[in-house]
Amino acid sequence: MRAMINADPQELAKFGDLAHHWWDTESEFKPLHQINPLRLDWISSYCPLAGKQVLDVGCGGGILTDSMARRGAKALGIDLATKALKVAQLHAMEAGTEGVDYREIAVEALAMERPASFDVVTCMEMLEHVPDPASVVQACADLVKPGGWVFLSTLNRNAKSFLQAIVGAEYVLKMLPAGTHEYARFLRPSELAQFCRNAGLDLQASRGLGYNPIHQRYSLSADTSVNYMLACRKPS
Repeated sequence: MRAMINADPQELAKFGDLAHHWWDTESEFKPLHQINPLRLDWISSYCPLAGKQVLDVGCGGGILTDSMARRGAKALGIDLATKALKVAQLHAMEAGTEGVDYREIAVEALAMERPASFDVVTCMEMLEHVPDPASVVQACADLVKPGGWVFLSTLNRNAKSFLQAIVGAEYVLKMLPAGTHEYARFLRPSELAQFCRNAGLDLQASRGLGYNPIHQRYSLSADTSVNYMLACRKPS
């Protein structure tokens, strides 16, 4: 009997249809391009990436994967969206990015194939799009080496995040296509932290991502009420 894949076909199709826009910095993916330097520097502040084996789970078109490779990591990006992965591979070839590779494989399957293989595992803006986020967190924990780091990001579940991330971003400011997010799948930091503890990870830090609509700029903040990131470490 074939194992069930922890993915939503509608979500995969949605991002597959947008695949050709991944590297257009003025497209629907503009927010990802804007926050990428912030999250990259935040990750690097805990674990300098040069020479590290890095896995990017739910890599999409490879925006973060590519940038980690450019910091000197040997980076693998995985996703189940075929079109997005082809865009990522094409961009790496055109840009001449070294030390980056992509595979179409579920994170749970890779965890069985290559346990404890990576110094750093990232899973950004993906958990709110899968049926079982706890399973993804467990697989990330299984994939990272003892002493290694796991970095996660998602959206908080509260009235403020509903107004800002869905009503504001998708329908008022039109920063994202309508229907990009489903509010019921948002995760409170306490819920995600529990997933991490259950997976054997130690929570080290949290950080919020704020957006100023007047200056159209993102910034790191202590406010985790909408977008937030967690840094976790696997005990040595």
